[in-house]
Amino acid sequence: MKGDGDADPVAGLWRFHEMELEALQSVSRVLAHGADHKELLREILGVLEEKLGLSRSTIMVLSPDGDGLTVEALAPGVEGVHKDATYRRGEGIIGNVLASGRAEIIPLLGRDPRFKGRIHRRDRGTPDVSFICVPVLLGNDPVGTLSADLPAQDPMRLKDMARVLEIVSGLVANDISNRRMTRVWRENLERENQRLRNELSTRFRPENIVGDSSGMRMVFTRIHQVAPSVTTVMIRGESGTGKELVASAIHYNGPRAGKPFIKVNCAALSENLLESELFGHERGAFTGALTARMGRVEEAEGGTLFLDEIGEFSGSIQVKLLRLLQEKEYERVGSNKTRKADIRIVTATNRDLEKAVADNLFRQDLYYRVNVFPIHLPPLRERKSDILLLTNHFVKKYSDRMGKDVRRVSTPAINMLMSYHWPGNVRELENCIEYAVLLCREGVIHGHDLPPTLQMPETQSLMGSGSGTLQDRVSILERDLLTDALKRTGGNVSAAARELGTNERVLRYKIKKLGLPKVEKGKRK
Repeated sequence: MKGDGDADPVAGLWRFHEMELEALQSVSRVLAHGADHKELLREILGVLEEKLGLSRSTIMVLSPDGDGLTVEALAPGVEGVHKDATYRRGEGIIGNVLASGRAEIIPLLGRDPRFKGRIHRRDRGTPDVSFICVPVLLGNDPVGTLSADLPAQDPMRLKDMARVLEIVSGLVANDISNRRMTRVWRENLERENQRLRNELSTRFRPENIVGDSSGMRMVFTRIHQVAPSVTTVMIRGESGTGKELVASAIHYNGPRAGKPFIKVNCAALSENLLESELFGHERGAFTGALTARMGRVEEAEGGTLFLDEIGEFSGSIQVKLLRLLQEKEYERVGSNKTRKADIRIVTATNRDLEKAVADNLFRQDLYYRVNVFPIHLPPLRERKSDILLLTNHFVKKYSDRMGKDVRRVSTPAINMLMSYHWPGNVRELENCIEYAVLLCREGVIHGHDLPPTLQMPETQSLMGSGSGTLQDRVSILERDLLTDALKRTGGNVSAAARELGTNERVLRYKIKKLGLPKVEKGKRK
């Protein structure tokens, strides 16, 4: 470059400006690609080195603490680099550019005592070079630096090159700003989206169903989607998961809320009784039919008919139900008169209907008619986060019903509830809490108040195969009382002893005897 200027200064100047324009044009093309941020910066540095004869070009950005610089991008193919090098604000030439926000032009790099040379390895035997470092500014705030080596040359050429690098740093700063704004916008959008999802899940949560797990939020969403329509719904789930509550929520949140909601447990009736129960019968239709009787389909006119345990239907009942679904028609038992039905049908089952279809136990055409909009209820063991919510709900329900002041559930009892596998699902949990509320004293449900099926192995060993001795029961009660007291006092044994009306020595002896976790002396945590 210097040689070109000596031969013909004007031609050399034009050639230099032509190189500048080509470099800036190439940089603008790179920026237009919108590639990954670091890859984009590497491409820009590669363009500068190729078009302008620069070397060791580097972009550094502010560290997370805002008081230093870390390497963000290097030109492709650079060797002998310390990528983890850093500069504090005001340290060396690069740190000084960050602190001042002004460019630094060093005509002969080897003569400047501030130069640290932490990033690139420079051989001592090589000719001296010039060095330019310019700030990357967002507004008036430096957020990084762009630096490069170039062959030693006169100050005017260095100033021109510094201006080119400042233009490039401005383009880089604009790209950084746009990416930051996009990232902030996306994060805000995601937060708002999550807030709206949570608000919708709360808003559309049926009042009769307790739960806040992800599985239950999906159920609430499905209820909200299908309730306003008259679409046939099939609720899938194990026994005791609350399928009837979901059916009730669908009905009372839909357009037929003011009409009847009729429930039929199909598994509780024989084939003959089920047909009469569903469709009704005429007088004399069978032995004992002394009067005509309206069926549940007719009772549900204009409303919703909920058929629980639909997988228990016999073949003949399946045919008549299929006709009801397809044609909205039926006949009473013992009658030839066809009746029309304006009802919405919601079904539920805990059986594997797909297997029943494969085994020819359930009609395939009926399966497709009832499985229009399936809702799956997760078992309680898959929604552990709902156990405490349900427990508190049932504690309030049964304490109010029994006229007892039950304020809370002890920590050992909570641990027992959380570790149990709940084969009977929510129904079993409700029964357990009713049992515990009945037995509890002093307003707190302890572990020994829970049914025997929930007792921990160590508790069962204390209790033995029978009801347990007085000493065994006292030990279990002491364990619960000590655990609760230590929890309330943050592990402070002295405070727990005062609360229980005893002294610290006795309490520490009890803790050791009962095998409770060791607690150090000291103030409350």
